[in-house]
This record gives sequence, structure tokens and C-alpha cells, in this order.
Amino acid sequence: MILELIHGQFSKKDAIEIITQMIHVKIKFHESKISNESNQEDSKMRERRIKQLQRDLFEARKYIEQETEKISMQSEIKILSKS
Repeated sequence: MILELIHGQFSKKDAIEIITQMIHVKIKFHESKISNESNQEDSKMRERRIKQLQRDLFEARKYIEQETEKISMQSEIKILSKS
């Protein structure tokens, strides 16, 4: 199953806002898991992932701001069965 989340052209401002909000949702997810986890190894992995997401957001913003006025974006989630 494929969920298409983003498909189209956006202004630079809207593109940055969409990406920022999506990454913030993922960061909040990891932060909530850290708060509820007692496993130190899992917490450290989540902290590394949060830092990577923050770096990715910084790089995406920098890239978008160097581009023309319209940004094409596509994003999908693939849900795969283990069986």
C-alpha cells in the first residue's frame, strides 16, 4: 500500500513550512518515546535520530532557499507486509 502525502509545486515558503512541520512531528514522536522508554540503548538511538532529523531540516531549508520560487516535492509512505 502506498500513501501519497505530498505531490506538487509549492512556493519556497510553503515548501519549508511543510517539511519543517513533518520533521517536527517525527521529532516529537521520538521525544515521546524517549520519555516513556526505560531502555537506555533505545533512547540513545532515538536521540541520534533526532539530531539527524534536525541536520536534515537545516540542509533542506538551505537547499530550498537557494532554488527558484517554485519547488516541486513528492513524498509517499510505503506500507509493506512482513509475510
